[in-house]
Amino acid sequence: MINKTAMVTICGRPNVGKSTLTNALVGEKIAIVSPKPQTTRTRILAVRSRGDTQFVFADTPGFHRARTKLGNYMDDVVRQSVADVDAVVLMAEPVAAVGDIEKKLIARIRETGVPAVLAVNKSDTLDDKTALLPVLAAYGAEYDFAAIVPISAQTGDGVEELLDELGKFAQPGPALFPDDVISDQPEKQICAEIVREKLLLNLDQEIPHGTAVVVTKFAERDDGSDIIDLDVTIYCEKQSHKGIIIGKKGAMLKKIGAEARRDIEDFMGTKVFLQTWVKVKENWRDSDALLRNFGFTDQ
Repeated sequence: MINKTAMVTICGRPNVGKSTLTNALVGEKIAIVSPKPQTTRTRILAVRSRGDTQFVFADTPGFHRARTKLGNYMDDVVRQSVADVDAVVLMAEPVAAVGDIEKKLIARIRETGVPAVLAVNKSDTLDDKTALLPVLAAYGAEYDFAAIVPISAQTGDGVEELLDELGKFAQPGPALFPDDVISDQPEKQICAEIVREKLLLNLDQEIPHGTAVVVTKFAERDDGSDIIDLDVTIYCEKQSHKGIIIGKKGAMLKKIGAEARRDIEDFMGTKVFLQTWVKVKENWRDSDALLRNFGFTDQ
């Protein structure tokens, strides 16, 4: 029976593995993952019940130097998410120097006074584990972390040990979410994010970062087939980008749709009929109105 809860924010630089860790902590894929930085744009809450404790993890965008209003929004999400939680996980790579981004996040953590755990990710890439020692020393000198845990979000190594440490900050109280809930994200939003993940994985350079995905239809057929009809519009910033997304004779859009449909069917547990369209909205990342329309509102 749940009688304790722990609200935990996961923060770090872009592409450090925050979404991969979120998925590993929950045991389900609820946050999209790609090798490209700034994959996550909004705060995603993930839920994991373990023993008598319910953990609620906030996966945040990577903290970076914003160049658009969307970037400013993403950085504001990080700053706000570090406050009013029971603990913070700062993720870092196994490099024996504290970067400027990490120093700024540590300053924010120090300002709020929230207990912090350092998770040194990608420890599986080190042949010699003693190479972690100077990393731990560098971060230990920068801030008095409640614990420092080497992990591999990719393989799951150290994840349970990280949960052990975070459980120490749980507060008495009832569960915040029902047992069968693993995220605060609506199903159609997760489906939209899966499509965006395939854009990130299949397209190069700036094009995928200039896309937004909106679900315009999400309906289960009433013929007893359990098939879900899913209509998705992909917005991009330039006409030339639209052509690249669609590809020669529609090949790229077909590939993106097929990959997305497979993952959406795995997530939904049923067949999905997915239709995709591509539209141009120039400079939408710097438009307050379009950012609101695409769901980038204050948390």
